Amino acid sequence: MRSISTLSLFLILSVAAFAQRNVRDSIIGTPWVALHYGGNWTAGDMADRFGYTNHLGAMAGYKTSRNWVYGLDGNFLFGNQIRVTGLFDSIVDNQGTITDEGGFPGKVVVAERGFNVNLMVGKVFPILSPNANSGIYVHMGAGYLQHRVKVETQDHVIPSIELKYRKGYDRYTTGLNFHQFVGYAFLANQGVVNFYGGFYIQEGLTYNRREVFFDRPSEPVPTDMRLDIMYGFKIGWFIPIYQRKPKDYYFN
Repeated sequence: MRSISTLSLFLILSVAAFAQRNVRDSIIGTPWVALHYGGNWTAGDMADRFGYTNHLGAMAGYKTSRNWVYGLDGNFLFGNQIRVTGLFDSIVDNQGTITDEGGFPGKVVVAERGFNVNLMVGKVFPILSPNANSGIYVHMGAGYLQHRVKVETQDHVIPSIELKYRKGYDRYTTGLNFHQFVGYAFLANQGVVNFYGGFYIQEGLTYNRREVFFDRPSEPVPTDMRLDIMYGFKIGWFIPIYQRKPKDYYFN
């Protein structure tokens, strides 16, 4: 409840800040806080493991009075299109089922999970825009990427894939991450309709971090660098926080 109240207060103060400024006539330096969603398809080595991937994240940074943007970007990655085949073949019985500790058929659910964190730099070019703070928006960044196959047994206890044994199936992978974005950012002259959207691509230079894959115990785990590519779109809503402008006084 406390976090909800804090968020509500923040939004109220941000809305109040919008009523105190007008960005029509000048470029304004301001903090940027953004929430965004991205839908991404996979390519390179990433496509061997996962299909369509969702990005849900946030950005916190600063837009300068010259329309440069600096910030920290983070995304939670998730999806349900797992392309790794035969992951549990070694523990499936001749009936095609995986049994739990009581000998009953168990249910195993797999999903994609991961995240990235990036330092980013960008710029807004006031082209086709209602004011000098809106326009073509480009940015790029570099940071850290992690992804894995999440294995869940839900209400069943299946000893061969519980606790530490799950690590043998999860394809845990980490490494460097790079991304690029080109799109459009819109800051209303007045009001809270402030958003951006465009094309997004990221490249991960990653490595497998497990020493063995339990579904392929006789094969060595590849140690070569992977190229994990995701590309698609990203849309976001951001809250620029402006300082109150001093009032003008006129005397006759």
